[in-house]
Amino acid sequence: MVAAALAPAPFPACDEIPRGVDGAPLRYDWPCMRIQVFALLFVGNALFAQWAHYPTPGLPRTKDGKLDLAAKVPRTPDGKPDLSGVWQAEVSDRGTDGELLPPHFIDVTRGLNKGDVEMEGWAEALFRERLARNAADDPQAHCKPLGVPRLDASPVPIKIVQTPRLTLVLHEIDISFRQIFTDGRPHTADPEPAHMGYSTGRWEGDALVVDTVGFGDKGWLDSIGHPHSDALHVIERFRRPDFGHLEIALTIDDPKAYKKPFTLMEKFHYLADADLLEYVCSDNEIDSAHYVVK
Repeated sequence: MVAAALAPAPFPACDEIPRGVDGAPLRYDWPCMRIQVFALLFVGNALFAQWAHYPTPGLPRTKDGKLDLAAKVPRTPDGKPDLSGVWQAEVSDRGTDGELLPPHFIDVTRGLNKGDVEMEGWAEALFRERLARNAADDPQAHCKPLGVPRLDASPVPIKIVQTPRLTLVLHEIDISFRQIFTDGRPHTADPEPAHMGYSTGRWEGDALVVDTVGFGDKGWLDSIGHPHSDALHVIERFRRPDFGHLEIALTIDDPKAYKKPFTLMEKFHYLADADLLEYVCSDNEIDSAHYVVK
């Protein structure tokens, strides 16, 4: 992958309301600000997750050699869907520089109704403060871990490695990883706060239900600064409806920061003939020193 840096993206003028590709305005009225986003310069998969000239063996393909996205879901010896593979989040929204991004990368409330997400007073105040500071304190603007659930909306590829007792989610971004234990263990009663939290999983039919707790309170749910507390509880339902697609129904339950849980959907497609490469945010990063704070 080409070395990528974090770059401040110019935000539209005050009288321009940011809208998604469907024309719908984003849920909040935004001030004149600059949002720090990844300078992810890519065309298709050309700069991501490449392993040159080595086709992935054993994939279902059409007559012209392309991946058959609609093929049957592969299954493990015990009959469960096999989620293993290299995946990339579907994109639909355009960032301020015109780059295509997953719908919840900038705003975790994208596509939800206003009443679906109600913050407690302190969380609303902190969110407004982060907006007023032009998102200058965003962890990604300083090459800190994005954490869960934010990584689910990252445009950078992931790799899932599924075994009977442990499922690994490897993230190309900052060479980070998640461990999802499916061996029946309970959560630790008093875990050390972690960016990724601590994840256990169980199967409900064809869905892998992942339960994650044990977070700190400094994380951001998205690029505009929706906060969370140390009470954050994330539930993900992983489903593979066919060979080429993966869906994660993501429920955010944080009773300290939000008045009720809310749920969103992340969608991914399979990356054939590719694998993860090393991507370290801090390599060649020269932008954060120039961020403008009001």
